[in-house]
Amino acid sequence: MESTLFEAFKLMVVGMCTVFTVLLVIIGGGKLLIKAVNRFAPEEEPVEKKAAQPQNTVSPSVAKAIEKAVAQLTGDQAQVIEIKKL
Repeated sequence: MESTLFEAFKLMVVGMCTVFTVLLVIIGGGKLLIKAVNRFAPEEEPVEKKAAQPQNTVSPSVAKAIEKAVAQLTGDQAQVIEIKKL
């Protein structure tokens, strides 16, 4: 029974050392890859984007049609203050 426990313990230690070694190799390879990419690949220059002018307003003809529809539906009791596109 002692030899079985000793063999199991030995197998566990060998497995843990193997996993630790593989993880160290993966970490080292990743760091090496990061250094290589940073060294040989040029950094991209940021492209400045022009802010698009938001068109939140509607055309005057559409605004008048909306105002007439609101007036007709509410019997001239409501008033359109502002119209924005979503």
